[in-house]
Amino acid sequence: MQITLSDVRVDGRREPMLEPVDLAWSTGECVLVAGEPGHGHTALALVATGRLDPSAGEVRIVPAHAPSRRGGQPARGTAASLRAVTAVVDVPGVSEPDDALTVADVVAEGLALAGRRSLRRDVTRWLAEHSLTADRGRRLDQVPGVVRTALLAALAAEDPDVRFLVLTLPDRHGGEPSGWWEVAQSLAGAGYGVLVQCTRASARDLGADLPPARGGSLHEPPVVALRARPAPPPAPPVAAAPVRTDDDPQEDR
Repeated sequence: MQITLSDVRVDGRREPMLEPVDLAWSTGECVLVAGEPGHGHTALALVATGRLDPSAGEVRIVPAHAPSRRGGQPARGTAASLRAVTAVVDVPGVSEPDDALTVADVVAEGLALAGRRSLRRDVTRWLAEHSLTADRGRRLDQVPGVVRTALLAALAAEDPDVRFLVLTLPDRHGGEPSGWWEVAQSLAGAGYGVLVQCTRASARDLGADLPPARGGSLHEPPVVALRARPAPPPAPPVAAAPVRTDDDPQEDR
C-alpha cells in the first residue's frame, strides 16, 4: 500500500501553509522529511492523511492489490479512506496530548481512541508489555523525548486499521535523533509506512546531506532527507517437538 502526493499545495489566508510538494511512501518503509519549524510540517501531516483538503494537487492511496500504471491508474483515495488507515502522532496543536497527563492517562486515552478496552487492568497490562510500568505515574512532560515518541506511536498502532503513521517533529522534545529514528525504523520493519518530520539540523545529524537553511530555503516545504526499508524482525524460533525413545514411559500408558 502506498500514499502519494502530487504537486500538493495548501493555501493560508495570507501566505501558503504548504508550498507545492511531491511525496510518496509505502508500507514497510520509513521516510524522513526535513524542513524548518513552522514551514509546512503540520499542513503536510494533515493533508497527507486526509485530515486537510489540499488547495491544489492530488493525494492518493494505492492499495497493495491495485494494478500497476501499465495496467491502468488506481482509483484516487478519498479523504475518508486516507483517515481510516493513517494516524498522526504528536502533531503540535492537533494530536499532541496534554503534557500534564500521566503516562497511565495517556495510555488509557490512546487505547480508547484505537477502539481497545481501556480499563485500569488493560492499561496496566499494556504498560507492562511495553516496559513502562515504572513510568505509570509520571507526567508526560517528564519522560524522555524518545520514550514519548515510542509511547504515542505504539498507541496509534493499536488501531488495527492503521497502516501509516506520521511522526511530527519528535526532535522538539530533545534527545538524540538516532533514538526516534530507531523507533521509526522498528515500526517500518513491522510493516507500517512511517513518515517522520524533523528539522534540517536533525536530518544532518542522522547523516542526510542537507545544507543549512538560508534565505529563500527557510520557506521551502519539507524535503525528503532519508528513506529506508528496514528488514522485518526475525521470526521467533519454533520449539522442536520432543523426540520419543523406546524407553519413554508414555509408551507404556
